[in-house]
Amino acid sequence: MRLDKYLKTARILKRREAAKQLALEKRITLNGRVAKPSSEVDIDDVIVLEFGNRILEIVVKDTPKQANKEKAALMFEVIRQTKKEIADETSGD
Repeated sequence: MRLDKYLKTARILKRREAAKQLALEKRITLNGRVAKPSSEVDIDDVIVLEFGNRILEIVVKDTPKQANKEKAALMFEVIRQTKKEIADETSGD
């Protein structure tokens, strides 16, 4: 399954276009490599997404063509979820 479709089907992102944009901005890696929206996702692949101030690392557990809300939650397992530190721009002179 394509990466952009997987992220939408698994309900990690709301739209395929959002997944495509993140990938084009090189903010998604698949098994340690920068991913394209069309990259193929397989079971046991590791995906790392950087969006907003969050970093989400997941492992793929299933790749069904369609999934309801309950099944979508079983499509992946969160390995790690962290918030990026943002430099304090108000300090200084």
